[in-house]
Amino acid sequence: MTNPGTDPDETTENRIMHIRFATGNADRVEEALAALDRGDEPVPYLERVYRDVDNLHRVTRPKNLELLRVLASEQPESIRETARLVDRDVRQVHRNLEELEELDLISFESEGPGKPKRPHVWYDEIAVELPLTAGDGANEDSVEA
Repeated sequence: MTNPGTDPDETTENRIMHIRFATGNADRVEEALAALDRGDEPVPYLERVYRDVDNLHRVTRPKNLELLRVLASEQPESIRETARLVDRDVRQVHRNLEELEELDLISFESEGPGKPKRPHVWYDEIAVELPLTAGDGANEDSVEA
């Protein structure tokens, strides 16, 4: 799986994954389209929009945040190494990493059959944007837990 911003030499700035609830950032989409119309390359913008509050909770669980931090800072070569770095059982870590993959926050890279899967993040930081009023685009019905 190729993800935007996967080349570490692409930029020296921190790559920020914007996590939003209910609606995406329409202004950023418009800016990107305008840049393309001008023949310019748009500024990279990484965003995940979750419409289910449970998905937002899954992202912000302490164990998942710990894994994301380790992936970004240590860049482990395998799930087993990741488990060692967080001092947890490999099966539990594997389950949490699969959950993060389902949320499109990590990808797995492999050198081929029989080789270990390497969990990978392509961003350095997460910014969570959570509107508190329906006027900001949040659907009040979708916030029910």
